[in-house]
Amino acid sequence: MAARRLLLVALLSGLAAPASASVIVIGNSWAALCYRAADRDSRPRLEDFTNCDVALDTEGLTRHDTVSTHINRGILRLRRGNVSEAIADFDTAIAMDPSEPEAYLNKAAAMIRQDDAEQALGLFTMAIERNTRRPDLAHYGRGIANETLGHVEQAYADYRRASELRPNWDEPRAELRRFRVVQR
Repeated sequence: MAARRLLLVALLSGLAAPASASVIVIGNSWAALCYRAADRDSRPRLEDFTNCDVALDTEGLTRHDTVSTHINRGILRLRRGNVSEAIADFDTAIAMDPSEPEAYLNKAAAMIRQDDAEQALGLFTMAIERNTRRPDLAHYGRGIANETLGHVEQAYADYRRASELRPNWDEPRAELRRFRVVQR
């Protein structure tokens, strides 16, 4: 179980190809540089954080771009293992725009890292309900949270949905192979 939690954190925090749910910021601004860093698969550099900080402190961003930059900086922080700081960014984004699904998805990944499957479950569900751009990740993560909490049927359904949404993704298929479905 711990290996699956670590895999999800790696997938959702962008350490594996393409996984994070970054939010697009257009243009050549500091915020756009922050987005590009969050959208890359590589480990964040210190200058990536500087780009996000400068964008938030000096650019006079629109509300959408401010929310997006908090999410993107949170993704970078989560990738570097700064879970509390990442959660603070996701919480700021949620407070500013409670309808932004990627904030919930990424906060759920952080909660998995903190072994809080109960809260992660609710956050993954909110990301799905708000139409996250990465429903495959949300269902996979919710499957892990459900399984951790002993909700085996729901976990199976989520792994199955993740596999349907992204048929070439090996992790959900591997999880499904562990289940034995019995007709009653």
